[in-house]
Order: sequence, then C-alpha cells, then structure tokens
Amino acid sequence: KSLYIMNDQSQARNKKLFNHTLVDFQEMETETIGGKRHYVTPEGDRLKSVTSILSEALDNSALLRWKARVGEEEASKVSTQAARRGTAVHNIAERYVLNQNDIYKGEMPFNVGSFQPIKKILDEHVNNVLGVEIPLYDTTLGCAGRTDLVAEYNGVASIIDYKTSKKIKPEAWIESYFLQSTIYSMMFQKTFGIEIPQIAIIITVDHEPDAQIFVRNRSQYVKKCLDILIKK
Repeated sequence: KSLYIMNDQSQARNKKLFNHTLVDFQEMETETIGGKRHYVTPEGDRLKSVTSILSEALDNSALLRWKARVGEEEASKVSTQAARRGTAVHNIAERYVLNQNDIYKGEMPFNVGSFQPIKKILDEHVNNVLGVEIPLYDTTLGCAGRTDLVAEYNGVASIIDYKTSKKIKPEAWIESYFLQSTIYSMMFQKTFGIEIPQIAIIITVDHEPDAQIFVRNRSQYVKKCLDILIKK
C-alpha cells in the first residue's frame, strides 16, 4: 500500500500543478457558545457559523429519527468517525491544491482512497485557485464560516466544497450544501470584491470509483439564504 501511495503521489504531481492567485485573508479563532460554533472576527465580534445557522433553520427530522433508532452512543460514534474521515480527506485535498509534496504522509489508506475521486475532478475541471480554507464573515448577514476552495471550475469562479459520504446522496437531501456554498460566495464577494457566480459540490462516496458532482449557479439559492439569515 505504501508503494501504491508513493507512486500515486508522483503521478499526481506530474499530472496537475495548479495556478495560484491567492487572496490575502485574516485568520479567525472559533469558540463554542451554547453548543454552537462561533467565529471571532478581527473586530472582536462573535458570529455563528453558517453550518449552525442552517442546521437550526432546515428540517432535520430525518437526522433525529436516525439518532433515536440507533441510540445516542452509536450516533455519536458514527458522527465522530465521519468527522475525522472528512477532516483527513479535506487535509489531503488542501495540500494537493496548494501543490505541496508528501500529500499522503501519515494518512490512512482508506482516506487516501477516498480522495482519489475528488482528485479526478480537480485534475479535469479545476484551476486558477483564489484561496484554500479561507475564513469568511459578514457582520451584516451575521454569520461566518470557512470555505474549502475558491477556484475556477470549468473556467468559472466557484465556491468548491468537498463532502464525504457512505452512500450516494440524492440531490433532494443536500439542499444545505447548496445554501452553505451560496452564503460563502456572498461573503467572499463582499470581502474581496470578486464575483463568484457558481458553486460546485464534490461528494466522494465509499466504494464508488467516481465522485458525485453538483455544479449550480448560485443565483437560484440567494433568496432562500437571505430569508434564513434575516429570520435567524
């Protein structure tokens, strides 16, 4: 497996080097307030995370039923494992897009495998990177968050978000992903003055050779995003 990883890493570096025009940004610390993640802005404001706002605003009855069915202990275990896996895959993707070496160093083979469908999409469709893991906030909207990748997808400036999943997800189940990325695009545009008209969601699915990819114009989600943020 280690030989496979080394060979794949070498091929990846030869196959794709991304162009960078990275924006300058200020890092933000996070705090947990009332069980919800908040970001501390450079001005000292504490703004609730976009994911927390959406989880409160959208229907989560299916999640609650699942927790009731499997029990709190099992649900917590599954959620923790998923979070760790997601973090690992995101870290590999971050290093890859930044053209770093040793992108798989210390990573479990399963997580390396989970990255391969994402890598295929990045190689074929993504370039001209504006930012990776950028913290964003907007005091007017009253929210903050961190976007995975801002780059051109098929030549169009996009918010690009990575997700991991055990099963293929129907589009009807992932409305929150589209709304999250749309809000990120709005915050990025206000902060840096660069229009981001497109969002792209890349989902790597266990034991599937190809990632799910959803590319959408953000305009179709802006109204609902504003409605949620105004009512929060």
